[in-house]
Amino acid sequence: MLKAQDFYPQCPEAYVVSLARTGDRKAFEELVRRRQSSVRNLMRRFCGDYTLADDLAQQVFLKVWLNIRKLKKAGAFSAWLRRVAVSVWLLHLRKHDALRGAVKMSGHERSRSEPAGMVLDLDRTLAQLDEPDRMCLVLNYHEGMSHREIAAATGLPLGTVKSNIRRGAGQLQQALSAYGESSEVDAS
Repeated sequence: MLKAQDFYPQCPEAYVVSLARTGDRKAFEELVRRRQSSVRNLMRRFCGDYTLADDLAQQVFLKVWLNIRKLKKAGAFSAWLRRVAVSVWLLHLRKHDALRGAVKMSGHERSRSEPAGMVLDLDRTLAQLDEPDRMCLVLNYHEGMSHREIAAATGLPLGTVKSNIRRGAGQLQQALSAYGESSEVDAS
């Protein structure tokens, strides 16, 4: 006889979602196993903090477990999971708004304080962006969501989403281009 730990990994995700919607804990465990890395990575890109990202990912899966019965189409699980993750992130931002910007540094200040020759990491640069810009960039470039999907998931107007992406991408390009120029200068 096939055991649950052997059965669920072989099933299509929509089927596992359907089972989890009926309250099947083993099916839900399989969904968490399949999706935990992507949710944790998304949260890490939002916040730049591994520990906080793990905590937020746990909150996402708790919220998913509590609300999975409301999901109408099992095939829509992936998009719904992203919307839940964005919702958890926005809730976290609202609760911790008093701390926003307290330790934020601009790219200009960062580059002066870092030793010469240090390679700038994309995640570090992302962490310097304003939360709305970073969130929209991550959802667009990392998660592959369209501007309309981001607007629906975040509740932001479409024009605001586009502006956030444009502004954030410009800041990233500016911050990362300085490193490209300095490496070209060093190579000559």
